[in-house]
Amino acid sequence: MTARELDAAGILDAGLRADYTACRRLNARHGRTYFLATRLLPADRRSAVHALYGFARHADDIVDDLGSGATLAERETALDTLETEWEKALAGGRVAEPVVRAVADTRARYGIPAAHFRDFLASMRSDLSVTDYPTYEDLAVYMHGSAAVIGLQMVPVLGTVVPRAEAEPRAAALGVAFQLTNFLRDVGEDLDRGRVYLPADLLAAHGVDRSLLLWSRTTGRRDGRVTEALKDAASLTRRIYRVAEPGIAQLHSVSAPCVRTAFVLYRDILRAIEDDGFSVLHRRAVVGRRRRLAVAGRGYVRAVAARRGWPGAGSGADRLRVDAAPPPAPDGETARAPRASRAGGEKR
Repeated sequence: MTARELDAAGILDAGLRADYTACRRLNARHGRTYFLATRLLPADRRSAVHALYGFARHADDIVDDLGSGATLAERETALDTLETEWEKALAGGRVAEPVVRAVADTRARYGIPAAHFRDFLASMRSDLSVTDYPTYEDLAVYMHGSAAVIGLQMVPVLGTVVPRAEAEPRAAALGVAFQLTNFLRDVGEDLDRGRVYLPADLLAAHGVDRSLLLWSRTTGRRDGRVTEALKDAASLTRRIYRVAEPGIAQLHSVSAPCVRTAFVLYRDILRAIEDDGFSVLHRRAVVGRRRRLAVAGRGYVRAVAARRGWPGAGSGADRLRVDAAPPPAPDGETARAPRASRAGGEKR
Protein backbone atom coordinates (compact mmCIF):
# COMPACT_ATOMS: atom_id res chain seq x y z
CA MET A 1 0.00 0.00 0.00
CA THR A 2 1.48 3.35 -0.94
CA ALA A 3 1.51 6.15 1.57
CA ARG A 4 -0.61 8.24 -0.80
CA GLU A 5 -3.33 5.59 -0.95
CA LEU A 6 -3.36 5.15 2.82
CA ASP A 7 -3.43 8.90 3.41
CA ALA A 8 -6.26 9.33 0.93
CA ALA A 9 -8.26 6.61 2.68
CA GLY A 10 -7.74 8.24 6.06
CA ILE A 11 -5.79 5.26 7.42
CA LEU A 12 -3.32 6.96 9.74
CA ASP A 13 -2.55 4.40 12.46
CA ALA A 14 0.90 2.90 11.82
CA GLY A 15 -0.11 -0.65 12.69
CA LEU A 16 -3.21 -0.53 10.52
CA ARG A 17 -1.20 0.91 7.64
CA ALA A 18 1.10 -2.12 7.87
CA ASP A 19 -1.92 -4.44 7.84
CA TYR A 20 -3.31 -2.87 4.68
CA THR A 21 0.12 -2.99 3.08
CA ALA A 22 0.25 -6.75 3.72
CA CYS A 23 -3.09 -7.11 1.90
CA ARG A 24 -1.80 -5.10 -1.03
CA ARG A 25 1.19 -7.45 -1.32
CA LEU A 26 -1.17 -10.45 -1.46
CA ASN A 27 -3.16 -8.78 -4.21
CA ALA A 28 -0.05 -7.92 -6.22
CA ARG A 29 1.38 -11.44 -5.87
CA HIS A 30 -1.72 -13.53 -6.51
CA GLY A 31 -4.25 -11.44 -8.40
CA ARG A 32 -2.69 -9.90 -11.48
CA THR A 33 -6.03 -9.04 -13.06
CA TYR A 34 -7.57 -7.70 -9.85
CA PHE A 35 -4.45 -5.74 -8.96
CA LEU A 36 -4.20 -4.15 -12.40
CA ALA A 37 -7.87 -3.16 -12.33
CA THR A 38 -7.67 -1.84 -8.77
CA ARG A 39 -5.00 0.65 -9.86
CA LEU A 40 -7.74 2.41 -11.85
CA LEU A 41 -9.73 3.28 -8.73
CA PRO A 42 -9.32 6.62 -6.95
CA ALA A 43 -6.55 6.31 -4.37
CA ASP A 44 -8.98 6.52 -1.45
CA ARG A 45 -10.82 3.34 -2.55
CA ARG A 46 -7.87 1.05 -3.27
CA SER A 47 -6.96 0.11 0.28
CA ALA A 48 -10.44 -1.27 0.96
CA VAL A 49 -10.35 -3.42 -2.18
CA HIS A 50 -6.93 -4.76 -1.23
CA ALA A 51 -8.23 -5.65 2.23
CA LEU A 52 -11.26 -7.50 0.86
CA TYR A 53 -9.16 -9.38 -1.67
CA GLY A 54 -6.40 -10.08 0.85
CA PHE A 55 -8.82 -11.70 3.28
CA ALA A 56 -10.38 -13.82 0.53
CA ARG A 57 -6.96 -14.81 -0.83
CA HIS A 58 -5.67 -15.75 2.62
CA ALA A 59 -8.66 -18.03 3.28
CA ASP A 60 -8.43 -19.52 -0.20
CA ASP A 61 -4.75 -20.29 0.29
CA ILE A 62 -5.52 -22.19 3.48
CA VAL A 63 -7.80 -24.62 1.67
CA ASP A 64 -6.28 -24.62 -1.83
CA ASP A 65 -2.50 -24.17 -1.79
CA LEU A 66 -1.08 -27.29 -3.44
CA GLY A 67 2.46 -26.41 -2.45
CA SER A 68 1.91 -26.07 1.30
CA GLY A 69 1.89 -29.79 2.09
CA ALA A 70 -0.57 -29.15 4.94
CA THR A 71 -2.79 -32.05 5.97
CA LEU A 72 -6.58 -31.80 5.99
CA ALA A 73 -6.54 -31.53 9.78
CA GLU A 74 -3.99 -28.72 9.62
CA ARG A 75 -6.08 -26.86 7.05
CA GLU A 76 -9.19 -27.25 9.21
CA THR A 77 -7.31 -25.91 12.21
CA ALA A 78 -5.98 -22.95 10.21
CA LEU A 79 -9.46 -22.13 8.94
CA ASP A 80 -10.87 -22.46 12.46
CA THR A 81 -8.25 -19.99 13.65
CA LEU A 82 -9.07 -17.54 10.85
CA GLU A 83 -12.78 -17.74 11.61
CA THR A 84 -12.17 -17.25 15.33
CA GLU A 85 -9.96 -14.24 14.60
CA TRP A 86 -12.64 -12.78 12.33
CA GLU A 87 -15.38 -13.12 14.93
CA LYS A 88 -13.11 -11.66 17.60
CA ALA A 89 -12.29 -8.67 15.37
CA LEU A 90 -15.98 -8.23 14.60
CA ALA A 91 -16.63 -7.96 18.34
CA GLY A 92 -13.88 -5.35 18.69
CA GLY A 93 -11.25 -7.66 20.14
CA ARG A 94 -7.52 -7.68 19.44
CA VAL A 95 -6.37 -10.16 16.80
CA ALA A 96 -2.99 -11.29 15.49
CA GLU A 97 -3.67 -11.71 11.75
CA PRO A 98 -2.93 -8.57 9.68
CA VAL A 99 -5.44 -9.34 6.92
CA VAL A 100 -8.18 -9.80 9.52
CA ARG A 101 -7.39 -6.46 11.13
CA ALA A 102 -7.46 -4.73 7.75
CA VAL A 103 -10.68 -6.31 6.52
CA ALA A 104 -12.43 -5.69 9.85
CA ASP A 105 -11.49 -2.02 9.53
CA THR A 106 -12.79 -1.92 5.95
CA ARG A 107 -16.04 -3.61 6.97
CA ALA A 108 -16.58 -1.00 9.68
CA ARG A 109 -15.67 1.96 7.45
CA TYR A 110 -18.11 0.97 4.70
CA GLY A 111 -20.81 -0.74 6.74
CA ILE A 112 -20.45 -4.06 4.91
CA PRO A 113 -22.75 -6.70 6.45
CA ALA A 114 -20.90 -9.30 8.49
CA ALA A 115 -23.13 -11.99 6.95
CA HIS A 116 -21.21 -11.69 3.68
CA PHE A 117 -17.98 -12.70 5.38
CA ARG A 118 -19.60 -15.54 7.30
CA ASP A 119 -21.08 -16.90 4.07
CA PHE A 120 -17.67 -16.65 2.47
CA LEU A 121 -15.99 -18.59 5.25
CA ALA A 122 -18.77 -21.19 5.10
CA SER A 123 -18.09 -21.87 1.43
CA MET A 124 -14.35 -21.97 2.11
CA ARG A 125 -14.96 -24.64 4.73
CA SER A 126 -16.96 -26.72 2.27
CA ASP A 127 -13.84 -26.97 0.10
CA LEU A 128 -12.33 -29.16 2.79
CA SER A 129 -14.98 -31.84 2.32
CA VAL A 130 -17.10 -31.26 -0.82
CA THR A 131 -15.46 -32.48 -4.02
CA ASP A 132 -18.19 -32.07 -6.66
CA TYR A 133 -21.61 -30.57 -7.34
CA PRO A 134 -24.48 -32.58 -8.87
CA THR A 135 -26.28 -29.60 -10.47
CA TYR A 136 -25.78 -25.93 -11.24
CA GLU A 137 -28.19 -25.13 -8.42
CA ASP A 138 -25.92 -26.97 -5.98
CA LEU A 139 -22.91 -25.09 -7.34
CA ALA A 140 -24.82 -21.80 -7.07
CA VAL A 141 -25.25 -22.32 -3.34
CA TYR A 142 -21.49 -22.68 -3.03
CA MET A 143 -20.82 -19.70 -5.31
CA HIS A 144 -23.12 -17.51 -3.28
CA GLY A 145 -20.51 -17.60 -0.52
CA SER A 146 -17.39 -17.93 -2.62
CA ALA A 147 -18.12 -15.36 -5.34
CA ALA A 148 -21.46 -13.55 -5.16
CA VAL A 149 -20.76 -12.12 -1.72
CA ILE A 150 -17.43 -10.76 -2.96
CA GLY A 151 -19.39 -8.65 -5.43
CA LEU A 152 -21.76 -7.61 -2.66
CA GLN A 153 -18.86 -6.64 -0.39
CA MET A 154 -17.49 -4.43 -3.15
CA VAL A 155 -20.67 -2.45 -3.81
CA PRO A 156 -20.39 -0.09 -0.80
CA VAL A 157 -16.73 0.56 -1.61
CA LEU A 158 -17.32 1.25 -5.30
CA GLY A 159 -20.44 3.36 -4.83
CA THR A 160 -23.52 3.39 -7.06
CA VAL A 161 -25.65 5.83 -9.05
CA VAL A 162 -28.79 3.82 -8.34
CA PRO A 163 -30.18 2.55 -5.03
CA ARG A 164 -27.65 0.06 -3.71
CA ALA A 165 -30.18 -2.79 -3.57
CA GLU A 166 -30.77 -2.32 -7.30
CA ALA A 167 -27.07 -2.77 -8.08
CA GLU A 168 -26.48 -5.78 -5.86
CA PRO A 169 -27.87 -8.60 -8.08
CA ARG A 170 -25.63 -7.52 -11.00
CA ALA A 171 -22.63 -7.23 -8.70
CA ALA A 172 -23.29 -10.72 -7.35
CA ALA A 173 -23.62 -12.02 -10.91
CA LEU A 174 -20.27 -10.50 -11.87
CA GLY A 175 -18.58 -12.31 -9.00
CA VAL A 176 -20.16 -15.56 -10.20
CA ALA A 177 -19.08 -14.94 -13.81
CA PHE A 178 -15.50 -14.38 -12.70
CA GLN A 179 -15.54 -17.55 -10.64
CA LEU A 180 -17.05 -19.67 -13.41
CA THR A 181 -14.25 -18.40 -15.63
CA ASN A 182 -11.74 -19.49 -12.98
CA PHE A 183 -13.40 -22.90 -12.77
CA LEU A 184 -12.99 -23.41 -16.51
CA ARG A 185 -9.40 -22.16 -16.57
CA ASP A 186 -8.43 -24.25 -13.55
CA VAL A 187 -10.20 -27.53 -14.31
CA GLY A 188 -6.91 -29.42 -14.34
CA GLU A 189 -5.52 -27.83 -11.17
CA ASP A 190 -8.78 -28.41 -9.33
CA LEU A 191 -8.69 -32.07 -10.36
CA ASP A 192 -5.25 -32.24 -8.78
CA ARG A 193 -6.90 -31.03 -5.57
CA GLY A 194 -9.53 -33.73 -5.91
CA ARG A 195 -12.33 -31.34 -6.87
CA VAL A 196 -14.61 -30.80 -9.85
CA TYR A 197 -16.43 -27.46 -9.94
CA LEU A 198 -18.32 -28.07 -13.19
CA PRO A 199 -21.86 -29.35 -12.50
CA ALA A 200 -22.07 -33.13 -12.85
CA ASP A 201 -25.33 -32.97 -14.81
CA LEU A 202 -23.76 -30.61 -17.37
CA LEU A 203 -20.84 -33.02 -17.80
CA ALA A 204 -23.11 -36.07 -17.94
CA ALA A 205 -25.15 -34.51 -20.74
CA HIS A 206 -22.02 -34.96 -22.89
CA GLY A 207 -21.04 -38.37 -21.53
CA VAL A 208 -18.34 -36.95 -19.24
CA ASP A 209 -17.61 -37.85 -15.63
CA ARG A 210 -14.73 -37.41 -13.20
CA SER A 211 -12.95 -40.55 -14.41
CA LEU A 212 -12.86 -39.29 -17.99
CA LEU A 213 -11.54 -35.90 -16.86
CA LEU A 214 -8.83 -37.64 -14.84
CA TRP A 215 -7.93 -39.85 -17.80
CA SER A 216 -7.49 -36.80 -20.02
CA ARG A 217 -5.54 -34.96 -17.34
CA THR A 218 -3.12 -37.81 -16.61
CA THR A 219 -2.59 -39.04 -20.17
CA GLY A 220 -2.52 -35.65 -21.88
CA ARG A 221 -4.95 -36.98 -24.47
CA ARG A 222 -8.07 -35.24 -25.76
CA ASP A 223 -11.65 -36.49 -25.94
CA GLY A 224 -14.34 -34.78 -27.97
CA ARG A 225 -16.93 -35.33 -25.25
CA VAL A 226 -14.85 -33.34 -22.79
CA THR A 227 -14.42 -30.53 -25.30
CA GLU A 228 -18.18 -30.32 -25.87
CA ALA A 229 -18.86 -30.26 -22.13
CA LEU A 230 -16.35 -27.44 -21.66
CA LYS A 231 -17.96 -25.52 -24.52
CA ASP A 232 -21.30 -25.87 -22.76
CA ALA A 233 -19.76 -24.56 -19.53
CA ALA A 234 -18.29 -21.61 -21.44
CA SER A 235 -21.72 -20.80 -22.89
CA LEU A 236 -23.23 -20.86 -19.41
CA THR A 237 -20.51 -18.49 -18.22
CA ARG A 238 -21.13 -16.08 -21.09
CA ARG A 239 -24.80 -15.95 -20.15
CA ILE A 240 -23.85 -14.90 -16.64
CA TYR A 241 -21.56 -12.20 -18.04
CA ARG A 242 -24.53 -10.85 -20.01
CA VAL A 243 -26.60 -10.72 -16.82
CA ALA A 244 -23.79 -8.89 -15.00
CA GLU A 245 -22.65 -6.36 -17.61
CA PRO A 246 -25.48 -3.78 -17.20
CA GLY A 247 -24.47 -3.47 -13.56
CA ILE A 248 -21.26 -1.65 -14.50
CA ALA A 249 -23.29 1.40 -15.53
CA GLN A 250 -24.95 1.34 -12.10
CA LEU A 251 -21.64 2.01 -10.36
CA HIS A 252 -20.23 5.44 -9.52
CA SER A 253 -18.42 6.91 -12.51
CA VAL A 254 -15.04 6.87 -10.74
CA SER A 255 -15.36 3.12 -10.04
CA ALA A 256 -16.89 1.90 -13.30
CA PRO A 257 -13.62 1.96 -15.33
CA CYS A 258 -11.97 -0.36 -12.81
CA VAL A 259 -14.81 -2.88 -12.95
CA ARG A 260 -15.11 -2.57 -16.74
CA THR A 261 -11.40 -3.38 -17.04
CA ALA A 262 -11.73 -6.45 -14.80
CA PHE A 263 -14.83 -7.49 -16.78
CA VAL A 264 -13.02 -7.30 -20.12
CA LEU A 265 -9.88 -9.03 -18.86
CA TYR A 266 -11.80 -11.90 -17.29
CA ARG A 267 -13.93 -12.30 -20.39
CA ASP A 268 -10.66 -12.38 -22.33
CA ILE A 269 -9.61 -15.38 -20.22
CA LEU A 270 -12.75 -17.13 -21.41
CA ARG A 271 -11.89 -16.20 -25.00
CA ALA A 272 -8.32 -17.49 -24.51
CA ILE A 273 -9.75 -20.82 -23.32
CA GLU A 274 -11.88 -21.03 -26.44
CA ASP A 275 -9.06 -19.97 -28.75
CA ASP A 276 -6.84 -22.65 -27.23
CA GLY A 277 -9.38 -25.32 -28.12
CA PHE A 278 -10.50 -25.90 -24.52
CA SER A 279 -7.17 -27.48 -23.61
CA VAL A 280 -7.56 -26.49 -19.96
CA LEU A 281 -6.93 -30.03 -18.72
CA HIS A 282 -3.42 -29.85 -20.14
CA ARG A 283 -2.34 -26.21 -19.91
CA ARG A 284 -3.52 -22.96 -18.43
CA ALA A 285 -5.05 -20.39 -20.77
CA VAL A 286 -3.56 -16.92 -20.34
CA VAL A 287 -4.20 -13.43 -21.63
CA GLY A 288 -1.02 -11.92 -23.05
CA ARG A 289 0.72 -9.04 -21.33
CA ARG A 290 0.26 -6.75 -24.35
CA ARG A 291 -3.49 -7.31 -24.35
CA ARG A 292 -3.75 -6.80 -20.59
CA LEU A 293 -1.84 -3.53 -20.79
CA ALA A 294 -3.92 -2.33 -23.73
CA VAL A 295 -7.17 -2.96 -21.84
CA ALA A 296 -5.76 -1.34 -18.72
CA GLY A 297 -4.63 1.64 -20.78
CA ARG A 298 -8.13 2.24 -22.10
CA GLY A 299 -9.46 1.87 -18.57
CA TYR A 300 -6.94 4.42 -17.34
CA VAL A 301 -8.12 6.99 -19.89
CA ARG A 302 -11.73 6.49 -18.75
CA ALA A 303 -10.71 6.63 -15.09
CA VAL A 304 -8.84 9.92 -15.52
CA ALA A 305 -11.81 11.44 -17.33
CA ALA A 306 -14.20 10.28 -14.61
CA ARG A 307 -12.04 11.69 -11.82
CA ARG A 308 -12.07 15.24 -13.14
CA GLY A 309 -13.83 17.18 -10.45
CA TRP A 310 -13.89 14.17 -8.11
CA PRO A 311 -12.79 15.40 -4.65
CA GLY A 312 -11.30 12.01 -3.69
CA ALA A 313 -12.23 12.35 -0.02
CA GLY A 314 -11.99 8.84 1.39
CA SER A 315 -14.36 9.00 4.34
CA GLY A 316 -16.25 5.81 3.53
CA ALA A 317 -19.21 7.53 5.19
CA ASP A 318 -21.85 6.78 2.56
CA ARG A 319 -23.25 3.62 4.12
CA LEU A 320 -26.29 1.53 3.35
CA ARG A 321 -27.03 -1.98 4.50
CA VAL A 322 -26.87 -4.61 1.72
CA ASP A 323 -28.47 -8.01 2.01
CA ALA A 324 -27.07 -11.15 0.39
CA ALA A 325 -28.57 -12.22 -2.94
CA PRO A 326 -28.20 -15.60 -4.71
CA PRO A 327 -26.31 -15.78 -8.00
CA PRO A 328 -28.41 -15.83 -11.18
CA ALA A 329 -29.39 -19.10 -12.79
CA PRO A 330 -28.06 -19.74 -16.31
CA ASP A 331 -31.22 -18.43 -17.95
CA GLY A 332 -30.87 -15.08 -16.20
CA GLU A 333 -33.61 -15.76 -13.66
CA THR A 334 -32.73 -15.61 -9.97
CA ALA A 335 -31.53 -18.89 -8.55
CA ARG A 336 -33.24 -20.32 -5.50
CA ALA A 337 -31.93 -18.71 -2.31
CA PRO A 338 -29.18 -20.60 -0.57
CA ARG A 339 -30.20 -22.95 2.22
CA ALA A 340 -30.42 -21.18 5.56
CA SER A 341 -27.92 -23.60 7.06
CA ARG A 342 -24.92 -25.16 5.42
CA ALA A 343 -22.52 -27.58 7.03
CA GLY A 344 -19.54 -25.35 7.06
CA GLY A 345 -18.88 -23.47 3.97
CA GLU A 346 -16.91 -21.47 0.30
CA LYS A 347 -13.96 -20.50 -3.33
CA ARG A 348 -11.99 -17.86 -5.03
